[in-house]
Amino acid sequence: MSSSTAAHGSAPITEAAPLSLCAREPHVPADRLVAEMVPPPRFDAVRFDTYVPDPNQPSQSEAVRVLSTFAAGLGGASAAGGGKRRWFDFGKKPAAPAAPLGVYLDGGYGVGKTHLLASLWHATPASRELKAFGTFVELTNLVGALGFQQTVQTLSGHRLLCIDEFELDDPGDTVLVSSLLRRLVEAGVALAATSNTLPGKLGEGRFAAVDFLREIQGLSAHFRPLRIDGEDYRHRGLPEAPAPYSDEEVTKAAYATGGASLDDFPHLLDHLAKVHPSRYGALTDGVRAVCLTDVGPVPDQSTALRLVVLADRLYDREVPVLASGLPFDRLFSDDMLNGGYRKKYFRAISRLTALARDAKGLVAQ
Repeated sequence: MSSSTAAHGSAPITEAAPLSLCAREPHVPADRLVAEMVPPPRFDAVRFDTYVPDPNQPSQSEAVRVLSTFAAGLGGASAAGGGKRRWFDFGKKPAAPAAPLGVYLDGGYGVGKTHLLASLWHATPASRELKAFGTFVELTNLVGALGFQQTVQTLSGHRLLCIDEFELDDPGDTVLVSSLLRRLVEAGVALAATSNTLPGKLGEGRFAAVDFLREIQGLSAHFRPLRIDGEDYRHRGLPEAPAPYSDEEVTKAAYATGGASLDDFPHLLDHLAKVHPSRYGALTDGVRAVCLTDVGPVPDQSTALRLVVLADRLYDREVPVLASGLPFDRLFSDDMLNGGYRKKYFRAISRLTALARDAKGLVAQ
């Protein structure tokens, strides 16, 4: 039981005690990491025809057209058959064989990039075993689990690799991913990625990107950018995020909700440092709601980046988050929000805000 649970022993304990994320230290075998490289549950049912373009943003409708053509163009011979495949047709003269084998969806938060990326995965005419979908962090974690050569061998037979939230946080990632994608492109694997940063700007503001310009330019050469404009749909026409609840309300809701977890926020942040980010998905296995007490400012950047990964996994799995303390838009300091990782932090705020809305019904039980 978490410390927050003990601190509120006066709450009516009429149901089974809630779970505690802090009590979990999951082990995730490498074969599970590979098998789980599919769109997360939130995006399991999305398709191009379920994407609703903003009529005021023609780039969104254009993205659907381009990606539908891309998917249809992947219906030829198996990628394992050797030889580079030609870049997909944009409705113009076909590109030369040396053209990039990937598309790069660039846009702000909540414009539907992940929806489109998952739709591309679903629309590509290949078996599930020949398509891979994961975040950039999950891809680098896969390399860490399998080793570089085994990862290349595992993914080289794929038709398509989709990489969500493509970002470069350090020089090691730059060299690693550049080498990996080069090997996969040589094997004929088509690539698709989403990010809030254009390919040529990756790494900017986070490390001395100029020192790794060749690797960054190499990464950029694998993709043809596709800009998607628009406002964050998670806040389009919706009310503001609910204000935080009291500790007592959060604790009571945790006991009343089957499968809920209850943790003190500072203790959870400490616990995340003990669990590899590749296991954050497993950390939430079977959790129907996350209840947090005493939410406050994140103390440092390393902790903040771990929280970003947890927020992504919770959002992927549609796990509502009920919290007391500070509202989520005050988690990160001004220095963090103005620094090199600002896009990650704004994404986390956007996603946690959406999950906070989803949790409103827990208090009404």
